[in-house]
Amino acid sequence: MITPATLNRTVAAALEEDAPWGDLTSTTLLPASARATADLIAREPGVFSGGEVLTAAFALTDPATRIDLHVADGDRFDAGDALASVSGAARSILTAERVALNFAQRMSGIATLTAAYVDAVAGTGVRIADTRKTTPGLRELERHAVVSGGGVNHRRSLSDAVMAKDNHLAVLRQGGHDLAVALRDALSRLPHTTHVVVEVDRLDQIPAVLDGGAHTVLLDNFSLDDLRAGVALIAGRATVEASGGVSLDTVRAIAETGVQVISVGALTHSARALDLGLDLQIG
Repeated sequence: MITPATLNRTVAAALEEDAPWGDLTSTTLLPASARATADLIAREPGVFSGGEVLTAAFALTDPATRIDLHVADGDRFDAGDALASVSGAARSILTAERVALNFAQRMSGIATLTAAYVDAVAGTGVRIADTRKTTPGLRELERHAVVSGGGVNHRRSLSDAVMAKDNHLAVLRQGGHDLAVALRDALSRLPHTTHVVVEVDRLDQIPAVLDGGAHTVLLDNFSLDDLRAGVALIAGRATVEASGGVSLDTVRAIAETGVQVISVGALTHSARALDLGLDLQIG
């Protein structure tokens, strides 16, 4: 869910970036009385996300602009479908056009890629999760887009959960600290609602993680055989997550090893913007 504060702050910043002193072309070339309508048209099939953001881009530019969404976030569409309609002052529509399109294309691209991963693991019960590999300043929008595509969100930030990764474990080893003891000590000082995830890259690290009481064991860049062995070793004592080396070509086989969650950084750091266009009619 995108909070209203985040929505308005993010979209307002984008509008200010794009037109810091107004839209020089529209205000000097177009009469203030000119009216227009425009349709957001899909140039290719996909999954929609960003309806609130699209609406905010036009509404913050000119509250008198009317925006009608024809699809909801999470809806699939085909090439040629009209996804939204906008009507109002031509100057206002053209001022907001690029920002509105940038957000809708980016978010729908993430939703579409996420849906492809979710479809690839259908029937396995595995959840596809995002990561913190998001565009700085756009995390909430991109996380929302993942959910639109049928995925789930990982921790929102460093403040949400304990997630000990390879570098954390390396620091503990360098200081001569026992991992299980360190985890038990951390858990004793954390609220009971705080989730603890530990990333491992070898099977022999798992017993200490389980002994320390971690809630999730993240198996990073494991082979398929090692994933199966890891699942058997954990034996239901913690949630098993897999990450690393995940693509649309490999995700099904990873899911079939018995893991419960697969986190995919590519959902946000490598999603291609979807081809959407704003077709204008003057009226």
